[in-house]
Amino acid sequence: MDQPDSFEQRRLLTEAMARLSRAGSIEEIIDILRVCARTIARADGITVIRRQGNRVAYIAEDALTPLWAGADFPIENCISGLAILEARPIHIPDIYDDPRVPIDAYEPTFVRSMAMYPIGLMGPSMAMGAYWAKSGTIDPGASALLASLARYAGVTLGRVTEGRGADPA
Repeated sequence: MDQPDSFEQRRLLTEAMARLSRAGSIEEIIDILRVCARTIARADGITVIRRQGNRVAYIAEDALTPLWAGADFPIENCISGLAILEARPIHIPDIYDDPRVPIDAYEPTFVRSMAMYPIGLMGPSMAMGAYWAKSGTIDPGASALLASLARYAGVTLGRVTEGRGADPA
């Protein structure tokens, strides 16, 4: 991973959080994450994933090359689903060294390392994935910033879905 510019990354996180504080819909949250997270993490790709029952749908992305936007997978068979089910971030420095990674889905892509963050306070219903073209340990500073972004997106998700009586998933 490239050496981070922590001041600039924190400034971008603050800007993204300000935008999230004004978001009034799930679609706005998704767009803010898609647009901001890649730059904050210095990642080669970002995806936003939404739980749909026992599946996860890749609903938005910003990446070097197309990844999985528009595709869906069984929740227990992908890293985003595991992050949602386990309600915790998952870091994978090398996709080829982790048995949880469905290699067939990743081989045609540039992805060699990743981090996945659940989104949602009372049982995550979404996730955000960051991907890098090189294998290696994810920068702890960038990871902390992405975790903060995901937590704040979860707060915003709770706010915009509150009172709608609808499950955001």
